[in-house]
Amino acid sequence: MLNWNIRSSHKVQPDSKFFEEAVGAYQKTLSSPEIGFFRLPENRELINETKKVFEHFKHKKYFVHIGIGGSALGPEMLLSALGNGSGVEFVFINNIDPDDLCRKLEKINIKECLIYVVSKSGTTAETVAAMSILINMLTDCGIKEEDFKEYFVFCTDPVKGELRKLSQEWGVKTLDIPSNIGGRFSVLTPVGLLPALFAGIAAADILEGAEDIQKHLIDSKIGQDFFNLAFWIKDLHDKGIRQTVMMPYSSLLKDYSAWFVQLWAESLGKEEKGLTPIPAYGATDQHSQMQLFMEGPKDKVLMLIEVEKFQRDFPLKNNLKGESFKNLSSFCLSQLMKAEFEGTLTALQENGRHVVHLKIPSLQEEYVGQLILFAECLTVMVGELLKVDPFNQPGVEAGKKYANQWLKNHQ
Repeated sequence: MLNWNIRSSHKVQPDSKFFEEAVGAYQKTLSSPEIGFFRLPENRELINETKKVFEHFKHKKYFVHIGIGGSALGPEMLLSALGNGSGVEFVFINNIDPDDLCRKLEKINIKECLIYVVSKSGTTAETVAAMSILINMLTDCGIKEEDFKEYFVFCTDPVKGELRKLSQEWGVKTLDIPSNIGGRFSVLTPVGLLPALFAGIAAADILEGAEDIQKHLIDSKIGQDFFNLAFWIKDLHDKGIRQTVMMPYSSLLKDYSAWFVQLWAESLGKEEKGLTPIPAYGATDQHSQMQLFMEGPKDKVLMLIEVEKFQRDFPLKNNLKGESFKNLSSFCLSQLMKAEFEGTLTALQENGRHVVHLKIPSLQEEYVGQLILFAECLTVMVGELLKVDPFNQPGVEAGKKYANQWLKNHQ
C-alpha cells in the first residue's frame, strides 16, 4: 500500500481542539451528498456502464479523446503510468494549438475512430472547437449525421448541458460525470475509466486500490499520519513556505505531476492564499531543478515518490576499463535509481529542506488508484485548514468571460 513519511526537522503539534474541529469539518465534507469524489471507488454502477460502452466500441482502432484540464489530464496520467497494451492508437486533443492538432490528426483514419468528447457543461470552448473539427472530418468523408452515433461517445452531466441534449438528438451513447464531481476530481469516473479500458488497463483494480486506502484518509486514528501531514503543510504555509514540488522517481509518473499541478493549484489558489505546485521527476530533474531545490530559497515542500520495485530491469555489467563503468558493473538500473533517490532524500534532509517521502510497492493499477485518492483528499484537507473552497475556480471563470467577450467583439 502507499505510505508516506515526513522527513524534516520541522515538527508540528496542533492544538487538540483545533485538530478535532478541522478533521470533523473535513469528514463532514467527504460525507456530504454535494461532494462525491471520495465515494467513487465504491460506485460499481459507473464502471459497469463504462464497460458496456467499451464492449460496443472495442473494435475501434483509434481512440480520440477530446477534453481539457481535468477532462484530459487524468486519463493521460493513467495511460502514461500504466501503459497501453491494447494496440489501440490514442490521440489526446487537449489544447487548441492548430499546428499541434494538425500533427495529431494526420495520424488517424477518421473512419476507424471512436471520438470521446468529455465536458461536464458541454460548453467548454476548446472542446466545442475540437469537436467541430472532427465533425467536419467525418462529413468530408461522406459520413452522415444519422451515423455519428457509431463514432461518438459523450461524457457529461447526467441530466443537463449541450452535450446531453445533442446525445439525445443523435442517439449517441453517453456516460455520466456525476453532478457532485468536479473536473479535476473526475479521473475515477468514466472520464478516466473508458480510456483506461481501451488501453487494456484493469480499471476495476484502480478503484479497488483507492477503496483500500479510504479508511487511512478519513479515520483520524487509523490515518493519523495523513492528518499530521496536512497540518504540517498548513503550518509551513503560515511560515511562508508556499511552494509544493511533486517529484516521482519514475518517468511513467511524470504525468501524475502534471495532474497534481492542476488539482493543487486550481483547488487551493484562492483569496490570495495557496501553494504553488512545481512538477518534476527523478532522476532527470536532479540535473535540472534540483540545484534550486537543494540550495535555493527554503520555501518549498518536496514530495518525492519512490517506486519500490520496477517491473523491468537491466544489468549494468560491462568490461570497459573506465572507473565510472567499473563502479556500475555489479549493479542493475533499478539499483542506480534507488541509490539516486536515497542520495537525494538524504541530502535534502541534511540541507534542512522539507521533504515528504511517498512510496508505492510497484507501478500497478491499485497503487495508482491510491496515489490519486491520496492527493485528492490531501488537497481537500489542506483547503479546509486554509479556509478556502477547494471545489470552485472563480479565477478560471473570469478568464472564460473575457475570452467570450473577445469573440463577440470580433464576429
